[in-house]
Amino acid sequence: MSEMHSPSDATSSNPSTENRRGFLFAAGSTLMAIGGVLVAAPIIGAAVAPGILPEKDQWISLGAVTNWVPDTTVLIKFSNPGGAPDDGITRENACYVRCMEAGKFQVFAVNCAHLGCPVEWFSQSRLFMCPCHGGVYYEDGSRASGPPPRGLFEFAWRIQDGMLEIFSGRLPGLQEGT
Repeated sequence: MSEMHSPSDATSSNPSTENRRGFLFAAGSTLMAIGGVLVAAPIIGAAVAPGILPEKDQWISLGAVTNWVPDTTVLIKFSNPGGAPDDGITRENACYVRCMEAGKFQVFAVNCAHLGCPVEWFSQSRLFMCPCHGGVYYEDGSRASGPPPRGLFEFAWRIQDGMLEIFSGRLPGLQEGT
């Protein structure tokens, strides 16, 4: 009596075919898992890092209070406290310091509240003007005309040991309404 076998029975019972199939399945699954981790790691890092990393904001000295003449506005450059030494020129920031009277200041970010272009101070007209889209601000930083939805962003400032300091780092965005 002879037994009949179908072709599918022959391949399923062949141990070398099962080993090869198992190996390819394991190799493919491993490569898919590695790819998934490589794609997910930066996304997870970007989502989790702000809650874990310490704030880089800090008070930065802009110079002695006696350096500013009342009723003037001056562009001051400073280094970003959160930057790394190899950041190069991108680590450099600037702000406008307006000395209203001795010991009383306003410190503005140089970025337009519309799209972030750097504004320029014109002492003759006593206006800040944005060259990108025609935004204009009064000397107190309030919006005068153009597309900006609000006035210039301001840094918090204080006088510490005769030095004018600003709280540098993150400025509020338009989403926060401040």
